[in-house]
Amino acid sequence: MSQTLAQLNDILRPVAPPRVLEGLYTDDQHARILDVLKQRGPWPTIVAQTFDSIEELVATSSGPDNDQVLDLTLDDVAGAHFRGFFARNSAVLYPELEDCFYNSRFLELARDYWGGRFARPTMMLFNLCGPHRSGLTSHLDAVTFRGIRYENSPTWLMNVMGRSGLFTDHLVKMAQVITWWYLGENGTFTYWPDGPHGEPKRLEHPLWNKGVLVQNEMMFHRGDPVGRLDERETPGLRNRSLLGWDASRDDWAITTDNEVIRRYRPNEMRLLVHWNAEVYADRDELQKSMDHSDDLTHDIVFERLSADLRARGVEVAEPSDPMHDKAFIRALIATYAIAPTTDWAIPGTV
Repeated sequence: MSQTLAQLNDILRPVAPPRVLEGLYTDDQHARILDVLKQRGPWPTIVAQTFDSIEELVATSSGPDNDQVLDLTLDDVAGAHFRGFFARNSAVLYPELEDCFYNSRFLELARDYWGGRFARPTMMLFNLCGPHRSGLTSHLDAVTFRGIRYENSPTWLMNVMGRSGLFTDHLVKMAQVITWWYLGENGTFTYWPDGPHGEPKRLEHPLWNKGVLVQNEMMFHRGDPVGRLDERETPGLRNRSLLGWDASRDDWAITTDNEVIRRYRPNEMRLLVHWNAEVYADRDELQKSMDHSDDLTHDIVFERLSADLRARGVEVAEPSDPMHDKAFIRALIATYAIAPTTDWAIPGTV
């Protein structure tokens, strides 16, 4: 392993090993979550609401051949995996889920995970799917820094910053409680707690109200393919496709341009709920985060990244619009590229 890869491998480890948890939500909370999913949809694909280009997607993932992927479009890599938000920027979007988001048990778990004194919930989202052809590439969640957050920055930029190791002094301590409800075939959770070159671990079935306490933005992980191999294809799927509840048929339907292309029975669905909190070691760190006295700016970030590229001898034109310059983004991807090198056979992949 080269020195650069060894450094990246050391950077991309969670602050503590993930903790497996059970019984995270009550039956009543689960029922209310499902009601929101059914009544407030349809819901877009994960990729559609996260990325504007194939370059941005590759910057967060561990694709086996990034050059090949970069020749594709987002429609080419569209997956039948859908997402919505229950809470953002510490505000719950659906009052019926307030007790799920402002969750004292989860806050205590987050503080204990980091050994911090203070915590506040920041975001709560869900991923919903039936059997589908999900890729086997792992990824990192959006890394949060003081001044650079999902509210003002694209996911690809935050992940490049996290991989680079150039901004660790501004890293915001984050903890996630991620919970699954799924009793079908396959659909497990694989993660690399010892860095992408370490041995992976897997959260096995049954996955009903079972989850993990993690720092997912600094640990490669993936949701494994869902369902049997022969039921994963979804002809007609596009990046703009939507998933919604069809009360008249008591099932879930994927539509593309208002045309139904796939239906799922309720017991085929795999639901993930992702709860997120910021943790602060002490009052000084809390104050620094609240008063924005030590925030990064986009100008500072791009100046530091550009300087690091030059120091490494990477030749790329100075971008006039670094947030959208594809050549610049590709240079960053190549410079801070690392992916898991260890894995195991996944049931139902061949």
